[in-house]
Amino acid sequence: QVQLVESGGGLVQPGGSLRLSCAASGNIRRINDMGWYRQAPGKQRELVASITSGGITTYQDSVKGRTTISRDNTKNTVYLQMNSLKPEDTAVYYCKAGIVAAVTGDYWGQGTQVTVSS
Repeated sequence: QVQLVESGGGLVQPGGSLRLSCAASGNIRRINDMGWYRQAPGKQRELVASITSGGITTYQDSVKGRTTISRDNTKNTVYLQMNSLKPEDTAVYYCKAGIVAAVTGDYWGQGTQVTVSS
């Protein structure tokens, strides 16, 4: 059974940094696109950044220049390095991956809370 497990969230002061990780496990044949989404209270879930299997990245405009998405295909892991964090970055962050496995499709992690506050 395929699972995505996120880690690295927490409480950070404005201007601080966090690095989120998301590891996929199970009987995985291939992972295609991977991405990070976030959902703030009362708002819809939105894409923060994504990365293809070949390393092509896209970013939401509000995080460009402050955020880097990367992946380690040998570890089936995607990372999100966030710098210069702002209170408006506060949200639950979810990773998503397109996985080829016994059941092929998009898989989601359980979410990790990021709170930016002084």
